[in-house]
Amino acid sequence: MSVSQNYINHVALVLDASSSMSHLRNKVVEVADQQIAYLARRSRELDQETRVTVYVFADKVECVIYDKDVLRMPSLKQLYRVGGMTALLAAALKSQHELAQTAQLYGDHSFLTFVLTDGQENASHRCPGAPSRDPRALTAAVADMIATQQDNWTLAVLVPDQMGKREAMNCGFPKDNIAIWDATSTRGLEEAGQVIQEATEKFMIGRTKGIRGSRTVFSTGAEAVNKDTIKAAGLTPVESSQYRLIPVTRDVAIRNWVTESGHTYRTGCAFYQLSKSEKIQARKQIAVLEKKTDRVYTGPEARALLGLPDEEVRIKPDHNDDYTIFVQSTSVNRKLVPNTRLLVMT
Repeated sequence: MSVSQNYINHVALVLDASSSMSHLRNKVVEVADQQIAYLARRSRELDQETRVTVYVFADKVECVIYDKDVLRMPSLKQLYRVGGMTALLAAALKSQHELAQTAQLYGDHSFLTFVLTDGQENASHRCPGAPSRDPRALTAAVADMIATQQDNWTLAVLVPDQMGKREAMNCGFPKDNIAIWDATSTRGLEEAGQVIQEATEKFMIGRTKGIRGSRTVFSTGAEAVNKDTIKAAGLTPVESSQYRLIPVTRDVAIRNWVTESGHTYRTGCAFYQLSKSEKIQARKQIAVLEKKTDRVYTGPEARALLGLPDEEVRIKPDHNDDYTIFVQSTSVNRKLVPNTRLLVMT
């Protein structure tokens, strides 16, 4: 009898504990504990096993919790202490190299790591265990590590400003796995926690659709769509005979435009082109159009591809040269935007 290949998530928090984080110490513990509670709840609801690892870094990098069942996690209150400089590169290298030694037997394993820092790298070259004393060699080592990680690895970082984002990109972090947070206030840290939670939700929902890793963990909307993510999501194109694409030439209600175009209107048959930021309800279907071929992809996997949870969420259209997002309409009076297209399922 074969072993069931259950989903096993290895989620790591790599937390800056340098002296500049002192004013946020209590909030870091609170936000981390909230993230762990959220992971425990969603793991039960989605029937996914989740194991948590926590690293803290300052002058050195220390693993304080390793691959522990999320349902048995302690508070970080006694484990998070601040003081020292910022060995950011060493933390990225050590966390990923050690996690790579985790057994991946009998299950569909996936690794998700969030690095949170309030400053720039300034200590890895003299950090115990660092592979090099040369900062440029350390940057290259991180970039090489990220480039060679398997498809079931996701490494993301939250940085305090555009300079931090540039440095992260120089280290090989995918641009959509980099987020900027306000490191000056507890409110900023709360918002960073929300960003991490939303990204984790996208990751866990994606897992149920067969997605094992992501290079767009912080993006929702069209910017998350490309050939690789479509393939990873298991999306297959709709038969061309099953839909029509209709240009919209004036302000008009959606039902009127469907019928004027010679089609029968049924509730839910029409998808409008996403052209502005708006809230998308959990029941709304999503379709993705490949511009070059007018090929259309839809189904539950399309929502997972865009990182949409099973609840109402705001999504923005995000420019994408190759793909367009369409949203199902259940209203007969939705006003269509001129110079867009309407997708009608026949």
